[in-house]
Order: sequence, then structure tokens, then C-alpha cells
Amino acid sequence: MLWKFGGLRSRAALPLRSLSTQSGMAAKTAAAEFQQRPSQQGKKKQLLLSDGLQQYLVDHTPKPELVAELRQRTEEGWGRSAQMMVPVEQGHFLTWLVATLNVRKAVEVGTFTGSSALAIAQALPSNGTLIACDLDPRPLELAQEIWQRAGVRDKIEVRLGAGAESLQSMLDNGQADSFDFAFIDADKKGYLQYYQLLIKLVRVGGVIAADNTLWYGQVADPEDTTPNTEAIREFNRTVSDDKRVSTSLIPVGDGIHLIRRLH
Repeated sequence: MLWKFGGLRSRAALPLRSLSTQSGMAAKTAAAEFQQRPSQQGKKKQLLLSDGLQQYLVDHTPKPELVAELRQRTEEGWGRSAQMMVPVEQGHFLTWLVATLNVRKAVEVGTFTGSSALAIAQALPSNGTLIACDLDPRPLELAQEIWQRAGVRDKIEVRLGAGAESLQSMLDNGQADSFDFAFIDADKKGYLQYYQLLIKLVRVGGVIAADNTLWYGQVADPEDTTPNTEAIREFNRTVSDDKRVSTSLIPVGDGIHLIRRLH
């Protein structure tokens, strides 16, 4: 069987191993970053899965109400930029993770039309809070409609503006060490800055999850030196070497780097 890795086909592929070690936000829109993304025409946002196995995975993943509508309307309204939504299986993983960690207070950098926020908020308790940071108010209109209909709108606080500024404002307002969970899915060149702020906001034992950290497999291509690919490589390298955290880089969706604060 032919397996796909980062858009290249080969006769066989070894599974990626979970790499465990000790160790201003741009708008989440279709603009500059998508000019630097590897072309994904005809490709799916996942790694090392045949088409049949990917469909099997999706078929056996719970699909919360309104997710299909949100995906369809995002594709209709934003075209190719709809790739910025988390895949169905990754959204379910976020819901499972947040519930398993008993998260009460969460923050995300990069919201777009709200699929990841929906996944996170559905796992929060009734008195839980998610602060959703994004620069562009236009996709948030759809997001807030879907959140309202899903019954989670009251759990989500929207912060409009540059992500780094929003995070710094939280620190300035005394919210250091108060978040249980953080999710990064914004401009890739800003990842390290967001991480350095979030590591102060997340409590000891809290978790940061960074999306797109395998970047369609391009991180493993030495010939790819585009700015976003280099930024993801630097982020992964820095986090893996950070003695304040323990990490696991897993091949879910386009790669999620899970980061647990130790001290």
C-alpha cells in the first residue's frame, strides 16, 4: 500500500514515535501565512495515513453536533483557508484531553471560525472559562453563532487583538500561574513568543498544546527552509530543550506538541 508523508508517497513508512524529553500574533486568516504553507492541493491535513485508514479514523471519531455545519460554512466562506480548522479527529482529541485534565480555565491563541474553541469549551465544566484570542473579527461572527447554538457561548471570552499583547495583558492583570490548559494555533513565526508568555500563565502541572508542529512533514525535509518551516523547527527544538517542561510530540492531525509545565 502507498502511504503518504508530507505529500510524498513511498512503499513503506515507519510510524513517527512520540518524542518525549525533559526539557505580535498574526490574524488567523487566509493572508500572508498561507502564501508560505506547503501546497496542499488534493492533500489532507494529516500524516502517515492511507486514505482508507484516515476514513476509518474519522468514521470512528465522535462528531459533536454542529461540527459538520461549521466545517461546511467555513469552507464556503473562506475557501482554502478552511484548512486552518482543526480536523475532526483532532477536535475530538482536544475535547478528550481537556476533560481528562479536568481543565477549568483555558486560553487559546488563534481561533478563526471557532472549531478548536468549540472542542475545548464542550469539555469545560459549567463554570469553566476559555479565553479565545484572535486578531480578525470576521470569522469570529460565525464562531460565536455556532458557540451559542452549541450552548457553550457563556464559557468563552473573546479577546480581539494581537495575541502576544493579549497574553501580556493577562500577565499584567495578575493571571500568572492560573491557567490549566493553553492551545496555540496561530501564525507560526509567533509560536516561540506565545510559548514564553504562556509558560508564565499556565500553572505548574498545566499543559500547553501547540498545533501544526509537524507542518505537513516539511519539518523533516532539509531542503525546506521557508520561514514558517524554520519557525516550527526552532519552536520544537527550543521546547524540547526546555528543562522547565516535559514534552511529547505526537502525529495527531498535523502534529501536536504537548508541553507540561514542571516548575
